Amino acid sequence: MRTKIKLLLFFVFTILAASSGYSFAHGGGLDSYGCHNDRKHGGYHCHRGKFAGQSFSSKAEMLQALKKPSGESGKGKSKK
Repeated sequence: MRTKIKLLLFFVFTILAASSGYSFAHGGGLDSYGCHNDRKHGGYHCHRGKFAGQSFSSKAEMLQALKKPSGESGKGKSKK
């Protein structure tokens, strides 16, 4: 009886541990810049790379900011 309970608990915890990453994963399909279109809120925002944590109205706006010299500030809005 105890063996069956231990085995059942083992499987339950294994399934929970294996599936927990799906509930926390972003799943947004980042492009080579570490950014993607935000379908829910509109616009384009970045998770990785040079513009991590910034939002833009479009990918084109981010590309324009990318072309600016590094000393110039872009129009990207930082997420808080």
